[in-house]
Amino acid sequence: MSRGKVYVIDDDEAMRDSLEFLLTSAEFEVALFDSAQAFLEAIGGLAFGCVVSDVRMPGIDGIELLRRLKAQQCRFPVVIMTGHGDVPLAVEAMKLGAVDFLEKPFDDDMLIAMVDTGLKRAEPEARQEAITREIAERIATLSPRERQVMDGLVAGLSNKAIAREYDISPRTIEVYRANVMTKMQAGSLSELVRLAMQAGALKD
Repeated sequence: MSRGKVYVIDDDEAMRDSLEFLLTSAEFEVALFDSAQAFLEAIGGLAFGCVVSDVRMPGIDGIELLRRLKAQQCRFPVVIMTGHGDVPLAVEAMKLGAVDFLEKPFDDDMLIAMVDTGLKRAEPEARQEAITREIAERIATLSPRERQVMDGLVAGLSNKAIAREYDISPRTIEVYRANVMTKMQAGSLSELVRLAMQAGALKD
């Protein structure tokens, strides 16, 4: 069984091949990228995994990569590899959200341990984010009127109160309510409230 996915980004082919061999031997699934640009173009279709990136690369370097991932609110843990004397860059990388940095040449076991730690720390959060995104997608399928009915239900209003607020019949509200429950995949009102809370859709 795979220990997780790792995305290696390095413009040095020999380094990429070496890391692929090391990480594959340690039972990780490895994908290689020769530039941060190539990785960023592919990221939309990638499953959760740990990024291992060199800091000094032509075009988008490791620091700029971290900035862009942060701007996208990407939760992939990132381990930055730095050359000798790149400590200020490594510190900047940590401030931008890198889980750790490794100075080359590094100990193989240390890299494996960092990748393991990065995946274990970030996975629950990434999983939670995926669930929240899925709920937000369900909310996006609601019509404007269904959204109003959901907001009313979540605010604790009865069908009659929602009907009065929008000047439509309680029977019509029941139809909308049934649609909301179906589209939100909620089996009960309490579940609908929980889903809305999780997606941050509750109004103060």
